Amino acid sequence: MGSKEEIRSRLEISDVIGEYVQLTPAGRGRLKGLCPFHKEKTPSFQVDTEQGYFYCFGCKAGGDMFSFVQRVENLSFGDAMRKLADKAGVTVETRYGEKSSRDLYDVNRFALEYFREHLPGPGLEYFQRRGLTDHTIERFELGYAPDGWDGLLKRARARGLSERQLLEAGLLSENVESGRVYDRFRGRVMFPIRDHLGRLVGFGGRVLGDEKPKYLNTPETEVFHKGELLYGLNLAREGMRDQTSAPELVVVEGYMDVIAMQQAGFSGAVATLGTALTAEHATLLSRLGVSSLSLMFDRDEAGLKATLSGLDQVVGASFRVRATSVPSGKDPADAIMSGDIEAVRRALASGIDEIRFQVDALVRQHGSSTTEGKRKILMALLPRMQNLDPTDDGAKEMRRLACDALDMEPARLVEWIASKARRKTLSDTQLVGMSSSRSEEDHELALLRQILVNPNLLAKLDGQTPWRNQTVGKVMLAAQGASSPDAILELFRGQPEEQLLIRLMFEGRDPGAHSRAAAEAYQQKVGGYAAAAVDDIQVGLTIDSLRSEVELLKAQISSAAPAEQLTMLRQIQELQRAIEAEKRTRRSS
Repeated sequence: MGSKEEIRSRLEISDVIGEYVQLTPAGRGRLKGLCPFHKEKTPSFQVDTEQGYFYCFGCKAGGDMFSFVQRVENLSFGDAMRKLADKAGVTVETRYGEKSSRDLYDVNRFALEYFREHLPGPGLEYFQRRGLTDHTIERFELGYAPDGWDGLLKRARARGLSERQLLEAGLLSENVESGRVYDRFRGRVMFPIRDHLGRLVGFGGRVLGDEKPKYLNTPETEVFHKGELLYGLNLAREGMRDQTSAPELVVVEGYMDVIAMQQAGFSGAVATLGTALTAEHATLLSRLGVSSLSLMFDRDEAGLKATLSGLDQVVGASFRVRATSVPSGKDPADAIMSGDIEAVRRALASGIDEIRFQVDALVRQHGSSTTEGKRKILMALLPRMQNLDPTDDGAKEMRRLACDALDMEPARLVEWIASKARRKTLSDTQLVGMSSSRSEEDHELALLRQILVNPNLLAKLDGQTPWRNQTVGKVMLAAQGASSPDAILELFRGQPEEQLLIRLMFEGRDPGAHSRAAAEAYQQKVGGYAAAAVDDIQVGLTIDSLRSEVELLKAQISSAAPAEQLTMLRQIQELQRAIEAEKRTRRSS
């Protein structure tokens, strides 16, 4: 019997898949559950326990237990087979080219045994002072590297391991000038680092005093790539499988933060290895089904916002991200060990939401009162908003916040996003079409429409209007002296403004006026009402401007001194009286 057949004979496919998918009976010899390879709300994933195969009727994924582990863990067939072999207690022969990595795991296991053996003494006392229980110390396999230059090296030689093997695993350092090798980790408490599959890939060491560097990690090796690793993820995955909702991870800064939080019941705590979250982290966590991240750092609000500003775009586009800190200013480990677990729990329930932060930051940067500002905001948010999958709550929330900030109709925004051809550019016409209310810019476009009906009405403008819509301002300036709509259009022939002008000209004419008599009647109507329309629109612009001043004063009043607040209230009252007067002018006209 070959290794594959022996593994299959010892393991049930339902047990293997059941570690990742909650399965329920679906008839004789069949089990069903939610597919781990695509998002779904109704189970379309089935396992045939008699035949030993799985199949998803939604995404069409299928295969045996080996292909399932390959796919769910993103492994090669060889690695998937070895993982199942370890579970089944079957020895698999190593193929050519795989020996080096397997050796590194074995060498790290040898080093872990050495560090664990030396834990009693200063190392154990340190962990106990930090409040760790015996169970936690055992679960995280904590150890101690004793003082001395060659303790690990001597033990390795006695076990038949070579210096080269220890150097390749990052357990020895080498003096380039003398060629002398010595233990890399000395006088440090040791934190074994495993990848998400539980393979021992390296170590982190912390000094007990004030020596530098405080922390020291395994250098980059064939199996240790710090930009791809998250400390504690192999243990956090156990808690993730028990969560009924989409799993959330809490990313903290240090090994002790992870250990203290997991000991206190925050099972999703992990830490990067001195790096920011990377695209490689995002790819791994997406594959594991993570949907949201809380970044819990020992920083003030400005520092947390800086963290969100520097967030890798792939991370921001893949997860709902929040940044938070313990209000006391302590790191999570110190807060927990001092008994303030509730502070950590409250912090995790609050924080700065990355999606809201990104929208607010763009509004502050570009402003939401002009067409150009709205255009820049929407184009910056588009990569995150364009996923229209209803299960992507982050994209849905960003669209909602964008509509609130930019006063837009959600359905119109989705319509623009769904049209790949239209979203390559974002014209003034598209922006106006998405607007949910008539703003100052809408009034400006209405005014331009009337001017295109009768260019002589330009004479009614005083030339002092501060146009918010840049296109309107450009056309109004260029159209001075033009005698007909065609003359205005000719000025912009072949330019981006041409399409907007053509649309406004169509809107400004009665589509039902087909006969000569009807056309003449329509022109008389236009002549009678166009001038009044210009007056009305200008009054509307004045009202909008006054309202903007009122809103600005209302936003500033809460932070002003008492004396200034009284002055501001009077200004608001005067502005509101002016608004009412303008409204009366409009009604009388």
